[in-house]
Amino acid sequence: MNQNVLITGASRGLGADMAKAFWEAGANLVLVARNGQALNDLILKLGTRQGQSAHAIACDLSSPDAVDTIIRSTQQHFDHLDVLINNAAIQGPIGPAWENDWSAWQQTLDVDLFAPIDLSRRCAAWMMPQKKGKIICLSGGGATGSRPNFSAYAVAKTGLARFCEILADELREYNIQVNCISPGAMVTDLTDEIIKAGPVLAGQKEYDSAVKRKEHPESASPDRAVELAVFLASSASDGLTGKLISAVWDPWESLPAHLDDLDKTDIYTLRRIVPKDRGKGWGGS
Repeated sequence: MNQNVLITGASRGLGADMAKAFWEAGANLVLVARNGQALNDLILKLGTRQGQSAHAIACDLSSPDAVDTIIRSTQQHFDHLDVLINNAAIQGPIGPAWENDWSAWQQTLDVDLFAPIDLSRRCAAWMMPQKKGKIICLSGGGATGSRPNFSAYAVAKTGLARFCEILADELREYNIQVNCISPGAMVTDLTDEIIKAGPVLAGQKEYDSAVKRKEHPESASPDRAVELAVFLASSASDGLTGKLISAVWDPWESLPAHLDDLDKTDIYTLRRIVPKDRGKGWGGS
């Protein structure tokens, strides 16, 4: 692969799994998370590979100077950047929106929306002179439909998906592709938070789903999401941009064969549904 890759939220879960996959693929890594010790432990586990390097940046994305710190530190390690993966996220307050702590709601948007947007725009500017690059954001979790009792998280992920569509259009002439991944159900710390909140705050459906994932983790593997991230970072996905792709349900391996359709349509994007889309003869268009 021989790429320079920046991954946020890399100390555990999906982020750590992606770090391992990119390392095995031959990439150089800058890994970002709040827990510096966990990052260092991960880098030790990655081991040594000739011609590759891995670096840790301990940083809280809710901090106002977080993005400046990440960009400055990454530029000390890399003379250019090939891939940015915005993976870090917090779940935020659980429960009806009117009962949520407002400062916690705002912090969720700081981490899940504003930080990845700022990182994306800053990294895009860094990539533009080289006329190539890949920006990948983790979305899902309410981006494509209502998610009661998780309003802050869902709003952030929806906004991030729309931002990626816009940024993808703005960067077409620079050969920089921007896409979102919907990773599917996984067992993470967010799963534990849902179970701890209980069915009253989280809602019975969310609670039952989290319990099922916890009891049967083999049914909620992150493998497909990791594979999709590696695919989107590679030259195999060149030309595929501005899409929200489900790691589990979409035939993403075959998408390069349909670039013309994808480029000329709104397939795999966020759109308003009108009555005629559901076979109704009334209403506007």
